[in-house]
Amino acid sequence: MDMSHGGMDGMSMPPKSSSTNDTTMMTGHKMHGMMMHMTFFWGKDALILFNGWPAGNTANYLLALFMVFAMSVFIELLSHTQFIKPDSNPTVAGLVQTLLHVLRVGLAYLVMLALMSFNGGVFLVALLGHALGFFFCSRAFKKPLHDKPYDLPPMTC
Repeated sequence: MDMSHGGMDGMSMPPKSSSTNDTTMMTGHKMHGMMMHMTFFWGKDALILFNGWPAGNTANYLLALFMVFAMSVFIELLSHTQFIKPDSNPTVAGLVQTLLHVLRVGLAYLVMLALMSFNGGVFLVALLGHALGFFFCSRAFKKPLHDKPYDLPPMTC
């Protein structure tokens, strides 16, 4: 084992810069003066989906929480509702089904990216939105019209 370069097998650790402190190294990265968290945290000082937004503004933070909640509910609505009539033209039905799938996946990716802010409030409203959306679209409130109750198959991970 060669220790001449300061590490194992000739690999060395890069020197710490004077602008980086130990807290930033362990919990996140600074981007444009704002802290990008790598662990869950609470508070309105988060970057959610867009650079500089909501940036500590309480009204924008609440709007961001509402948007994540609404997207989560809408994902469940798209997943558990029949929009295509059974006797529809197969080509048109296929196009509608494809558009619904793209919309659902796009919204799911946006919710996932919002969750990557590691903000506890965003996490809770996403869970609440999915739970309420699933509850209101569940079979407890309606009977399936035919053997295929949904236009889109359930999302699987």
